[in-house]
Amino acid sequence: MPPSCSTAELLACFLARDLNDGEELQVGVALPIPEAAVRLAHLTHGPNMELIFLGARMNVHHLDHLPMPAFGWDARVVRWAESFSDRGHRFDQVRDWQRRVFFVGGLQVDPHGNTNLIGVGQDFRRLQFRGPGSVGTSTLTTHVGRYYIVLNSHTPRIFVPRCDFISTVGWGSGGADARTALGLPGGGPKYCITPLCILDFTPDEKRLRLVSLHPGVTLAQVQAQTGFELVIPAQVPTTAAPTPEDLQVLRTQVDVAGALRG
Repeated sequence: MPPSCSTAELLACFLARDLNDGEELQVGVALPIPEAAVRLAHLTHGPNMELIFLGARMNVHHLDHLPMPAFGWDARVVRWAESFSDRGHRFDQVRDWQRRVFFVGGLQVDPHGNTNLIGVGQDFRRLQFRGPGSVGTSTLTTHVGRYYIVLNSHTPRIFVPRCDFISTVGWGSGGADARTALGLPGGGPKYCITPLCILDFTPDEKRLRLVSLHPGVTLAQVQAQTGFELVIPAQVPTTAAPTPEDLQVLRTQVDVAGALRG
């Protein structure tokens, strides 16, 4: 990884590489890394992608840059949009869920990718810590073709053996047919992305598995910061560095203010 590349930039570039042209990429509030990733993918290799931010839907690939001073939705971006619809948030009007990709955070994540945005504590009436709530994440993660869990921290308080509450069902209690057994039509979570590593899910048990370590991070660090046993392959590579081209676009056309470098 280039010495000046931040972990947030590394994660944004990793996510961008995994997104495909023609997909509908939906990003909720307060998720700067996924937002940067979908904008980067749209500008570098996804001219037919549709970007959906808080219900506003657009395709702005024809622009030299995305004219947003900071991450988050601002209605003024419509001025530059090639196409725009304010119905991106209407779940009843989605016609092809398999093309839609979503991103979700979590106060807690368990070994099978179930996540909790509701709160921490055994009694919902007296939570130790209250989260933002599930909002539309339950519906979206149920139906979309795939989604990504993106976390700002990697600690034993987040990676827990069992979530206090479940706001999004990943792979339930495990097993290749876990979602089918629960009647969930969507493809489920593909990756869990943290400041320490990239994780995915084993094919048979659907249990979190280490994919790669970020530069400078050790296996011992990841194990110590996870509240349960991860599946560890015999060989764990380093997360691939962003290309100079991706970093150039990210810094000059997407994250011009340097929010991901701060």
